Amino acid sequence: MAVVIVDADPTQRRNLVSMITERSEGRFAATACASAEEAEAALRAAPGGIVLADLDTIGGALRLPEMGAARTTIATSANPSLAAAIAAMKGGAADFLPKPIGAKALIEHLEAAVAGWQTETRAAAGQPARAAKQAGADFAGFIGRSPAMLAVYEQIRRMAPSRAPVFITGESGTGKELTAEAIHACATPEGASERPFVAINCSAIPKDLMESEIFGHVRGAFTGASESRAGAAELADGGTLFLDELTEMDLGLQAKLLRFVQTGSLRRVGGSEVTPVNVRIVSATNRDPASEVASGRLRADLFYRLHVLPIHLPPLQGRREDILPLAEAFLARFAAEEGRAFAGLDGAAMAMLMAHPWPGNVRQLANLIRRAVVLDDGPVVTAAMLSESIRAAEGGSGAAPVGPASQTASGVISSYWEQERAIIESALATFGGNIAKAAAALDISPSTIYRKRQSWAGS
Repeated sequence: MAVVIVDADPTQRRNLVSMITERSEGRFAATACASAEEAEAALRAAPGGIVLADLDTIGGALRLPEMGAARTTIATSANPSLAAAIAAMKGGAADFLPKPIGAKALIEHLEAAVAGWQTETRAAAGQPARAAKQAGADFAGFIGRSPAMLAVYEQIRRMAPSRAPVFITGESGTGKELTAEAIHACATPEGASERPFVAINCSAIPKDLMESEIFGHVRGAFTGASESRAGAAELADGGTLFLDELTEMDLGLQAKLLRFVQTGSLRRVGGSEVTPVNVRIVSATNRDPASEVASGRLRADLFYRLHVLPIHLPPLQGRREDILPLAEAFLARFAAEEGRAFAGLDGAAMAMLMAHPWPGNVRQLANLIRRAVVLDDGPVVTAAMLSESIRAAEGGSGAAPVGPASQTASGVISSYWEQERAIIESALATFGGNIAKAAAALDISPSTIYRKRQSWAGS
């Protein structure tokens, strides 16, 4: 794969070419250019590569006349900030790398870029993935281009054409139902809207009503059954039946579900007629299914019948590069719905979002942004608004804002340098000790972090 480097600094060009040549094991071939004009000529000669463009060299104009000939563009800058990164993304870049650039990070970002465009290339024209991307999503309703999510998209695409059962695991709020919908939509895209997708939450329906909800009932089957009604399995005939939180299902009903899976036919509650049904079953749980089997809460025979094609969704903590794109997408959606004037998030708000552990995953992030939108108005979401949103979420308890705590349990406010140190150390922990990335997230220069850490070491 060709990599066109655009950087006015000859030392940077040599270093980048050397890193790519020595560390990519032949997967990438670098061409160094000192100006935008040279890059245009290189792209005309060898279209379809990756552009690694220094923002100062190209003047921030990522949409070069020949940039369309590139597969993707990665912006770089020696003066990184979240504002610069977001501006670069909006200007056409698919990724942003703050300088100094390490060899490991460079190769990882190049490989992620290749994985990204390969994912798009494999999706034929007109498939949901392409339509979703044009609508602001990255794949079938998902938002995120982290390596972890690209792997999930690939699994969905491979599993979708099969009729074998799929078993989705992942923490609450990671998007299990969205995954089931994506599998359904990608199976036969041209007919997805004509085939039913029926979802049942096994933890939300009372035990004595669950059998009727899944298999239906005949008139008079029980008190209140004034007419016959088809259940979810029958309604999903020809399509997909999604059983969310399967491990919450009663063991007796699990036995009946197993028989349905084995025979492909059902009998409504109170009825005698056997009805053949052709459905693809997608199950999900936020628990460890193996532990549920071991504890006796999930039948082993049912588990082995349904656990044919497993797929695990990563927590938001494991795909941190997707946090800001998700937050911006939620902000745009909710601002439009609520008639607010929000146009983005300020640097401090972004740093807070990046520093938060997100135990509630994507759902928690969406709820946080929505509360901020409802409680305030634009033009940008600030750190103070997010703090107010957190307090609203916790019933006005005065909980600490997202990110490092600014107040002790006794109510005594920490000193300025203690709060500053906590924020910087939290950002460093978030980015695995990478000072350049932490500085970009905090909208400060890397030298500031170096200087602060030296002062702390001497105190």
